Amino acid sequence: MKLSIVIPAYNEAETLPLVIESVRKVLAGPALASVDVEPEVIVVDDGSTDGTREWLQRLRDPLVRAVFQPHNQGKGAALRTGFAQATGDIVLVQDADLEYDPRDYAVLLTPILDGHADVVFGSRFLGGPHRVLYYWHSVANALLTQLSNMLTNLNLTDMEVGYKVFTRQALSGIVIESDRFGFEPEITAKVAARGLRVYEVPVRYRGRTYAEGKKIGFRDALEAVWVIARFGLLQRARLRRELRPPPP
Repeated sequence: MKLSIVIPAYNEAETLPLVIESVRKVLAGPALASVDVEPEVIVVDDGSTDGTREWLQRLRDPLVRAVFQPHNQGKGAALRTGFAQATGDIVLVQDADLEYDPRDYAVLLTPILDGHADVVFGSRFLGGPHRVLYYWHSVANALLTQLSNMLTNLNLTDMEVGYKVFTRQALSGIVIESDRFGFEPEITAKVAARGLRVYEVPVRYRGRTYAEGKKIGFRDALEAVWVIARFGLLQRARLRRELRPPPP
C-alpha cells in the first residue's frame, strides 16, 4: 500500500526541514514497522519568499518530490495541486509548521488500514497533549465546527484540524474549489455528502503564536462561515437531487 504525504508550505524555511526530518524518522521508526506502506512525500511550495522555495530546489532526497506554485494562492490551492500529484492509496495532509506531530501517523492510519474508515480526522480536543494558547481561537473553532456539523450531520469535535487522511477512492471525484483555509469546511461537506465513513482520533498539537508565524486569522474565520454555508447547503441539495426517485 502506498502512502502519499502532502505538505503545503508557504514561508516555512525554519520549520519545513524539521518537519521532513520528523516525517522520515516516523516512517523508518517502530510505530509503523508493522505497516507495509511505500511512502512518498509531496511538498507544494505556495510561492514562498523566505527561502523555502530555494531550499526545496536544492534538496536532493528520493523520498521528497517538490512542486512549485507560480505564486501564492493559499492552502486549498496547494492541496489541490498536491492531491493531483499524489499516487498513493492513502493520502495524508501534513502541515509544514510543526504544529502537528508525525508521531501520530500510526493512530491516524489505523482506522483506514483496519478497513473501518474512508476518511480520518485528527482532533485536538479528544485528549491529546496540546499547547495552551488563544481562548478566542478555541471559541471560533468550536462555533465553526458546530455550524459545519449542523449542515453535514456529522458529530466532529474539530472540523478545522490540519490532520486529515483519505483513501484514494474517497478523494476520487472531489474537486477542491477553495483556495485558502476554506479547504477544511469544504472537504468536510463533500466527504459528508458522499456518505463516506469518517473517524476521529486524538492528536498532539503544539500551536504557534502570531509572532512565531501563525497565519490563520479573523478573515479566514469569516470565510469559513461562508464556505460552510455554501458547500453545506449545496452538497445537501445535490444529494437530495441524486437520491430523489425518478418520476413515474
